[in-house]
Amino acid sequence: MGPRMKTILCYGDSLTWGYNAVGPSRHAYEDRWPSALEHGLAGKAQVIAEGLNGRTTAFDDWLAGADRNGARILPSILMTHAPLDLVIIMLGANDMKPFICGHAIGAKQGMERLIDIIRGHDYPFGGRPPQIVIVAPPAICPTNEPDFAAMFPGGVEESRKLAPFYRRLAELTGCTFFDANSVAKTTPLDGIHLDAENTRVIGTALVPIATRLLGL
Repeated sequence: MGPRMKTILCYGDSLTWGYNAVGPSRHAYEDRWPSALEHGLAGKAQVIAEGLNGRTTAFDDWLAGADRNGARILPSILMTHAPLDLVIIMLGANDMKPFICGHAIGAKQGMERLIDIIRGHDYPFGGRPPQIVIVAPPAICPTNEPDFAAMFPGGVEESRKLAPFYRRLAELTGCTFFDANSVAKTTPLDGIHLDAENTRVIGTALVPIATRLLGL
């Protein structure tokens, strides 16, 4: 039996699930960023996509028939997919809703809670915690879509604070940081989601980071 293939968990919200503002609908499998990451790694690692529309870092949202609290569901996901070598987290956009949190500092503290969960989990067979990449989602942009504009008042300004907060958090906790704003931007169709190209490029940009961290 040869060495086990490295496994990467992509933990996120609708940006990871592949929400397409056109329709609305779901992006094709190959256009979602975890798929682009796996394609770029060319068979050297398994990539598991765990995206849920509306998922927050660590806050309750009872508006959907799924548990959107990213902190509460994470231990089950870590156990389901163990052993894991790398977890890439792109969350925080939904935290910008005022009825959820409305402040970037809350998302930063929620992200810190997720890091603690990953590092403190009782993995099967005494496994070691995976490495962590914190990804700042592309900032919210202005939109004329009435529901989304009403859902994220102040979100344009607050979401721009996520990257600096996450960068500092990564430095303090010894995680790797990636700013998705460096390669992607949200669509003005609804202000928060990504078109197919801007979804794919995030996965492609993460290929060299995953390659370096996992020694592939």
